[in-house]
Amino acid sequence: MPRSPWLAAAVAAITVLASGGPSLAMDDYLRALSSAPTTISLCGNSGDDRIKTADCRKAGYDKLVAQIDKAFDAALSKLPANVKPLLKRDQAWFNEMIIDAAEVLADANEDELKQAFAEALRRRAAALNGIGSGRSGLSGTWVNAFGSVKLTPADGGGYRLAADLRGDYGGDRRRSCKLTAELKTSGTGWPSGAVVIEADASADKPKTDAAAVPAKPPSIKLRRQGETLRIVGSIDDEEFAGLNDCSSMWQVTGSYFAVGKDAASDKADTAFVAPTFDCTRPETATDEEICADPDLADNDQRLNRAWKTLQPRLDAATRRALIDDQRNWVKSQTEQFPEFLHPAWNKQSSQVHFTVDARDHVNGLQRERLALLDGFDDKRSGLAGIWLAYNAIIKVTAEKDGTLKAVGWKWDQGDWRAGCDYEMTGKMIGGAFRSDAQRKNPDTLERDHAMLIVNRQDDAFAKKRTDDGADEAKCKRRLDNSSTARLFPARPSPDIDNLKGSIR
Repeated sequence: MPRSPWLAAAVAAITVLASGGPSLAMDDYLRALSSAPTTISLCGNSGDDRIKTADCRKAGYDKLVAQIDKAFDAALSKLPANVKPLLKRDQAWFNEMIIDAAEVLADANEDELKQAFAEALRRRAAALNGIGSGRSGLSGTWVNAFGSVKLTPADGGGYRLAADLRGDYGGDRRRSCKLTAELKTSGTGWPSGAVVIEADASADKPKTDAAAVPAKPPSIKLRRQGETLRIVGSIDDEEFAGLNDCSSMWQVTGSYFAVGKDAASDKADTAFVAPTFDCTRPETATDEEICADPDLADNDQRLNRAWKTLQPRLDAATRRALIDDQRNWVKSQTEQFPEFLHPAWNKQSSQVHFTVDARDHVNGLQRERLALLDGFDDKRSGLAGIWLAYNAIIKVTAEKDGTLKAVGWKWDQGDWRAGCDYEMTGKMIGGAFRSDAQRKNPDTLERDHAMLIVNRQDDAFAKKRTDDGADEAKCKRRLDNSSTARLFPARPSPDIDNLKGSIR
């Protein structure tokens, strides 16, 4: 796990971690794509090459690949140092997509697939050839690996967005989406608005129930992040009606690069909101996404400030435990973006880039952690309240008759099978929580300084649990999982998980 710069700085400031910092070893899928080669390895005669050299020459793919590599180098040279990694990542995503399409092409060898493949290469070369720098506003055309958007000024200081998104991974894994949106300016600095739902003029359309609640259309917001245009899409329901030219909108979130001359008639704040680490050398895929997004970068700064502010308030035992929890949270954040960019539990589209969902998960994880650090309730007495850790959440409520009810869950990053559901009731007897459950290994809740320990003894039970049913598992999906967790007091916040139990 790479050392998080903001965590390292905070830890150094309080000199608690004298040794044993995070390991620098990292799985390849976690690494920043901007550190990898950007040339397309498509044609050749080795076992790793997708298309044989002779076939590439015959179809002209070799020339198109050479054009792309040359155009990319030229485009990269025009951009500032903090944006270069974002274009490198964009090219790496295109390379992943086109290599997937090449593998499908090699298996199918169909004329339609060949034409689509060549067209994808031509579009990429043309897009890269047009990329420049120095655009002053939002208006104009912007491109990335998944298509293009055009912004034109509208009445009232807003903008009209027209997007043409195309992600061709080969065969039936083609993603396309043509949409428009009317964006209004707001005090947040992000012009935003809902996607325009066009009326379907086709005849014989079945009538719908007038009382039915219509699907909420997707929304889009955008702002400048230095020399890029940052677009963030929000999709509450993938099955939205009315977008007849849109098979998928999951790639609309991303960094877009200006093409053409600066014809912008507007002005925009083109500042680059920097996080607490160097965006010219991002270490992880999540680092790249934080650098790409002004909100995520701002969250990173706020996390650093909240961490430093909280430390002096804590007793030594709570501080040590929170530092350990923070190490694990940093590891979770490192895993968050790549895991949800290519969700392994979605087998049919695990190679597709789900940029909308991946960005939302990073944002949600950051904001949840901010809610804990900013709202750390170190003066709490008793068990009642919301308790949060990097891998667990539980809410304890007190009934009028003295009964305590606790609900929540514990998770293992990205693994739904490792989840543990908390659902317990009991009362305080002699200063200790006594569960209503009659079992050899009862549920337990106990205070430890400012913290809450859940099911302390389950660690020992889990290690020797067997299939013979001698002791009932607390984690239903895997017998040997422990439900033990150490959590911290958090004040209520809309940014803290509402016990929805989704995969992290």
